[in-house]
Amino acid sequence: MIPLRSPNPSRDFHMLPRFKAAAVHAAPVFLDSQATTEKAISIMREAARAGAELIAFPETYIPAFPVWAALWPPIDNHDLFVRMAEQSVLVDGPEVARVCAEARALGVTVSIGISERSAVSVGGLWNANLLIGETGEILVHHRKLVPTFYEKLVWSSGDGAGLVVAQTRQGRIGGLICGENTNPLARFALMAQGEQVHISSWPPMWPTRRPVGGGNFDNVAANRIRASAHCFEAKVFGIVTAGYMDEPMRAFLIERDRAIADVIDRTPRAASFFVDPTGVVFGDELQDQEGIAYAEIDLNRCVEPKQFHDVVGYYNRFDIFGVTVDRSRLTPARFRDEQQPGAEAQAILSVDADAGSNGQRIG
Repeated sequence: MIPLRSPNPSRDFHMLPRFKAAAVHAAPVFLDSQATTEKAISIMREAARAGAELIAFPETYIPAFPVWAALWPPIDNHDLFVRMAEQSVLVDGPEVARVCAEARALGVTVSIGISERSAVSVGGLWNANLLIGETGEILVHHRKLVPTFYEKLVWSSGDGAGLVVAQTRQGRIGGLICGENTNPLARFALMAQGEQVHISSWPPMWPTRRPVGGGNFDNVAANRIRASAHCFEAKVFGIVTAGYMDEPMRAFLIERDRAIADVIDRTPRAASFFVDPTGVVFGDELQDQEGIAYAEIDLNRCVEPKQFHDVVGYYNRFDIFGVTVDRSRLTPARFRDEQQPGAEAQAILSVDADAGSNGQRIG
């Protein structure tokens, strides 16, 4: 007997994930990594209670975004750099471990920005982002390729090791930090791995000029352009998560120098929102208040637009264009020991044997 075709053709096909996502629009406890970690865990619990399965935090949420690098010359910011270095975190440190454990306990996937401290340099920092799976495992550890503008006074350049798209229960997730979303090759590197959800993380504000004369960078408009362009080109969903400047952060900066109050108050605040595979903004949007934005994401909506432009499929000419991505993790040095494994232990035994009856080690 010939089986009857299902009256609903969609049931004949594999259905892609549907889930609720959260974009965290929140301030850190400014330059306090432990307190900010506790706040992050509280936000994760709130988002999970609301049904979110994917929770995205802003750029360098732990311990803060160094907006002071835009406000004063570096000769005036030495103490702030020292404090930033003190409060930056190691990827294998206790703060990240807490977030990983909470992701596992809640059964959620978490993207979080950190200022990462180097294990071999007391002043070496990276602008980094971690994608943590529902088992608590770090799926992607990305360091921002190039710090933008005044960020170069704080962070080192990253590498390609984090240009990875991770397979999760919520689909194939990739992400870039702030200005990286202006880099078409970085974006294409994620598209070429089958990205379905793109997380872009941003600071709470981006001062570029004094208010006199106008012309300050409008990061809300710019971020919408970049997010919409990527989602339209890649046919993916976008989660745009931006930091928030609360009153304690504002007060900290203004008490240091009241002359910059006008710059802070007249610089546009960033927004957190969602973009669909056609480039249209949907779901919740937050800008002038702290909170969590939510959206329902259905990855099945990524399929139809691929008919029009599939830049990693038929809508490209790979015989003309070639892209190579080096995903090596950069390190200060590579050490090659002369001894073979086990040779050191054998040498110690040999020295002990030569030391005489008193057992004293020679050398």
